[in-house]
Amino acid sequence: MREERARMRILLLEDEPLLGEAVATHLKRLHAVDWLQTLDAASDAMRAIAYDLLLLDLNLPDGSGMDFLREVRGSSQPLPVIIITARDQVRDRVEGLNAGADDYVLKPFDLEELTARIHALRRRAGALPSPRQSIGSIEIDQAARRVWRNGEEQSLTAREWAVLECFLHRLGTIVPKARLEEALYDFGAEIESNAVEVYVSRLRKKLGSDAIRTLRGLGYRMDR
Repeated sequence: MREERARMRILLLEDEPLLGEAVATHLKRLHAVDWLQTLDAASDAMRAIAYDLLLLDLNLPDGSGMDFLREVRGSSQPLPVIIITARDQVRDRVEGLNAGADDYVLKPFDLEELTARIHALRRRAGALPSPRQSIGSIEIDQAARRVWRNGEEQSLTAREWAVLECFLHRLGTIVPKARLEEALYDFGAEIESNAVEVYVSRLRKKLGSDAIRTLRGLGYRMDR
């Protein structure tokens, strides 16, 4: 269970096919990875899924990764970001870090070093104090990925967490079934037709039968 709870949902934004495939394949041994190649696709994905980390190239076919980073930081999303780029000038590294990147990795890089940097960043983030969020009898610490119901800690799987985080980012609003499906699996992965119902049911057993409401024909909702 400890290994499953340590899994991260990573968004890899890289338009070089060979590098993107190599990084995605390497990281999927330990984490869930969505590899995308355009800013538009990344924006759509981030509206649907709560990621744990963004690996960001700076030169992309539909715009600047640096501008995208500034937009992410301007939206106040507490998303760790590692820039992966061939730009090796000091001024580029300074600009990236000032724009809000947590780390800056130069191409070409060793895949094991990238993994080590990712895990070091995760440890630093986990060491920071984070306030708990209370929803009725439920208490949640998203940074530590821990949840309690009536003071008793509940153990969630990685996919249960993925679904729960969708609701936490949209408390009080309807979450369509399609967005929950995207949160459950990597892009392009085949899913069963009743996967969302299964994981919503599991969350209700752990968090309370009234924790998540079903809105027929619309989706689901978790109230504040």
